[in-house]
Amino acid sequence: MRAFLTVLLLAFASVQISEAVLPIVIWHGMGDSCCNPLSMGRIKKVFEESLPGVYVRSLMIGKSVSQDTENGFLMNVNDQITEVCQKLAQDTKLQGGYNSIGFSQGGQFLRAVVQRCPTPLMHNLVSVGGQHQGVYGLPKCPGANSTICDYVRKALDYGAYESFIQDHLVQAEYWQDPFHFEEYVQKSVFLADINNEKTFKQSYKDNLMKLSNFVMVKFLRDTMVQPKESEWFGFYAPGQDKEVINMTQTTVWKKDLLGLQEMQKSGKLHFLSSDTDHLQFTDEFFKDQLLPWFK
Repeated sequence: MRAFLTVLLLAFASVQISEAVLPIVIWHGMGDSCCNPLSMGRIKKVFEESLPGVYVRSLMIGKSVSQDTENGFLMNVNDQITEVCQKLAQDTKLQGGYNSIGFSQGGQFLRAVVQRCPTPLMHNLVSVGGQHQGVYGLPKCPGANSTICDYVRKALDYGAYESFIQDHLVQAEYWQDPFHFEEYVQKSVFLADINNEKTFKQSYKDNLMKLSNFVMVKFLRDTMVQPKESEWFGFYAPGQDKEVINMTQTTVWKKDLLGLQEMQKSGKLHFLSSDTDHLQFTDEFFKDQLLPWFK
């Protein structure tokens, strides 16, 4: 009997610990990699130092760091989501659930993970500069490989909705042309799907609503994301690229395609801002505004 009680108490303690600090999954942005010591490697270290014992997995897409960086430009996003879903499902340390943080395009990619792969359960999603309504412009292309950036710009100029470009260029897959909305809905292989604008999937809506918290960070001086309001689910008004509308004025909200209305009523949506350029947040901002969502 005493042995049984000991085992029970240990099991209870284990559950309490796992509930107190859930594992963390990180997805980097365009031009970055899982393990850059100046970016994601540093973020991982901050989590580990601030939350002793926490398990942090920084996602690598592919078999090497260099491949991971290239895949952020050239690997079909749907294939990336499938790969990540498989990795998360096979990671025994995540089976009790996890929190996640995505930087730039990693933010909307992790949202796709929530919607398509509800197991293991994601509790909190923090999107740091993620473009949830996509982009219409690529003014600055980050990373050390200028050749890839030049290729991306030329391909988008040629035709973002050409089937070959949609299938092989990541940034084209979340390109939304406000002048040609119907073409976007018809030909977008990623964004129109996860925003439930193409063929409505009830599971996408149900799964996103399972989040405990969906945190979106907008950079008020963003010179990379056009429009920056996409980071808060806003976008250009239809038919032009000057006037910007907020989340509640978009089709995604009005038709309640993703359950955002109910999430707002339930207090699950949180909007934060940093008065800086894209991803240029301070250490204080990270520790004061972002870290608490993982405690």
